[in-house]
Amino acid sequence: MTTPSYQEITLLLQKWGDGDETALEQLLTQEIYEELKRMARGYMGGEREGHTLQPTALVNEAFERLLKWKNVRWQNRAHFLGVAAQLMRRILVDYARTHNYAKRGGAAQRVSLDEAAIVAEDNLEEIIVVHEALDRLAEFDPLGSRIVELRYFGGLSVKEVAETLKMPQRTVERKLNLALAWLYRELGGKDGA
Repeated sequence: MTTPSYQEITLLLQKWGDGDETALEQLLTQEIYEELKRMARGYMGGEREGHTLQPTALVNEAFERLLKWKNVRWQNRAHFLGVAAQLMRRILVDYARTHNYAKRGGAAQRVSLDEAAIVAEDNLEEIIVVHEALDRLAEFDPLGSRIVELRYFGGLSVKEVAETLKMPQRTVERKLNLALAWLYRELGGKDGA
């Protein structure tokens, strides 16, 4: 079986959005599912064996939530992956809150954005810290927050982010750099730390 082109994936997404369940089946057997698994593995890289939340479970939970969406007008592959990234972020935050935040009394420590991309039971609090920082960033820079989310939680390239948001790649790069600088400072990168 050949790898489908971006246009073929976009067509399948559009058919699925129009209610064609066979398009969803074709989509799940194609590269899009592998792309979602790659994104989930990125989130969960460095995990110890036997961790209670596995990449496949994260992808399956995201798909389960996506299945409830009806009549979505998918623009393209990047749009779909961006939405999936946002769902995965929410799932991870919900998981962290449920399994760790309350248990430890809510005392979260400051971490770097890169450290927070790895999900372990030892650092579930970090997911919440990054999530809350992205929410604070969104209060005054919603576009910057969305770009960071797509790039780091979604695993999209800068080009794919630009395609998803329908804006020039150079603008995405500039907004991403500004947002990352703010997050670096917010997450504890002050004073040369």
